Amino acid sequence: MKKELEAFNRLLEIMDELREKCPWDKKQTMESLRSLTIEETYELADAIIKNDHDELKKELGDLLLHIVFYAKIGSEKNEFDISDVITGINQKLVHRHPHVFGNINVKNSKEVEENWEAIKMKEKDRDNSVLSGVPDSLPALVKANRVQQKVRGVGFDWEERSQIWDKVNEELNELKAEIELQKHEKIEEEFGDLFFSLINAARLYDIDPETALERTNRKFIKRFNFLEEQTLKKGISLKDMSLDEMNVIWEKAKQFD
Repeated sequence: MKKELEAFNRLLEIMDELREKCPWDKKQTMESLRSLTIEETYELADAIIKNDHDELKKELGDLLLHIVFYAKIGSEKNEFDISDVITGINQKLVHRHPHVFGNINVKNSKEVEENWEAIKMKEKDRDNSVLSGVPDSLPALVKANRVQQKVRGVGFDWEERSQIWDKVNEELNELKAEIELQKHEKIEEEFGDLFFSLINAARLYDIDPETALERTNRKFIKRFNFLEEQTLKKGISLKDMSLDEMNVIWEKAKQFD
């Protein structure tokens, strides 16, 4: 523990010096750091998907720097400092884990989630809406997943996860019906409903939809790059190939997944 505390204290000292002596660091505000923090978070997520431990360590450090930076700015305004940040999360973790730090018994992780949401609803100075804690600015796919997790915490969920497939099929049939009618707004609405039900299915089967989709994105890009490279080697343009010809190479690309 001494080693960890020494390293963290050194980071705080470095931040103090940067804020005092570096022109770039001196002029930063919470607002100016916001977009950079979002970028760092995505870079961390990227390292997790790649399972790159060296990159993961680096990105965690970058994100930790941002947390310390915000706390430093907060202390300069006499609003809060890093000890307030850490004390706050310590208190929250203890309060929301009564099965660890109290006398509550739970059977599984589902009950842990339900207790967590119930405790949050009882906390002071908080909007009593179950979904009030879901940020408006979240990307739609991530938001849908978070909304579904939240309502599950108060018991609004399928009794059996297999029931979701009836809902998926129902939404798919409604989408097909609107496509036949060629009403664009309704088609868009039904696409949204179908996406929402598929994200719900992913949650029920313990799949993170954002990660699943990103893995598919990467797989597609890798295969298409292979297709493009093979055609260039042969001096052929993709535009001059038939879909059947491209599919032959595409099938070969699958061997390298």
